[in-house]
Amino acid sequence: MDDNGAVEPPAQMRHPRVADLLADTLRSRILSGELPDGTLLPKQSALLEEFGVSKLAAREALRILETEGLITIRRGKAGGSVVHAPKRDSVAYMLALVLESRQAALPDVGFALQQIEPFCASLCAQRPDRHTAVVPELRRAHESLVEAIETGDEKRAVPASREFHEAIVRLCGNETLFVVAGALETLWTAQESDWSELATTAGFFPEPALRRQALQEHAEALALIEAGDADGVARLLRSHLQTAQQYPMTGVSPDQRVQATLLRPVQPTEGA
Repeated sequence: MDDNGAVEPPAQMRHPRVADLLADTLRSRILSGELPDGTLLPKQSALLEEFGVSKLAAREALRILETEGLITIRRGKAGGSVVHAPKRDSVAYMLALVLESRQAALPDVGFALQQIEPFCASLCAQRPDRHTAVVPELRRAHESLVEAIETGDEKRAVPASREFHEAIVRLCGNETLFVVAGALETLWTAQESDWSELATTAGFFPEPALRRQALQEHAEALALIEAGDADGVARLLRSHLQTAQQYPMTGVSPDQRVQATLLRPVQPTEGA
């Protein structure tokens, strides 16, 4: 308590630990791009010289960053701390972990997409630069799906279809929606890809007529975005998703839970 009777906060709250401060500085450099993805952090000796901290504080700061997934510490002669810039796939994996812990079923994820993706499509249609920044990429994704269906390439059809949907979110023009909705798209894509392999092997892939219907709806969505019809494309996509999401549930229990392992990041081998 000070002279005025106010309760003073604990010293550790007033003065952050040296390790935390060093982690804050290095984290800021990673997030700003000063330390690019895939590069090595400065060696421990360089950190000690630059910041004047102890070896213990430096090691603890690196452990903090490793726990956050921002670096991977490699041991051995070829060791070092490899920088990992945050990626949307990492967000999707953490989202999947949370949903699996809450025992969320796949239809729950699908319903969320039915609400979010049509809104992203309407934003695409409202972009004044949609003819150059949106339509060409969506058309490329659509043509990839056309080729997969016309050649009967079932293994390519699902990734091509998901590419179209992911592009709608990626091109909506809002970074926050891109990260949040994009993580949801990535999660659904992983579950649908797993189903696709099962469906191809078991022989219950959707009938060609249903696949062509989905293809036609993609073409209509592309046309509506190109025409700037935000309301029209939102309505179309909502209906399209309700139908398309039935495919991954074919031969699967409606209570099938989210599987976070399908999005688990591949860990680098020691010394790689």
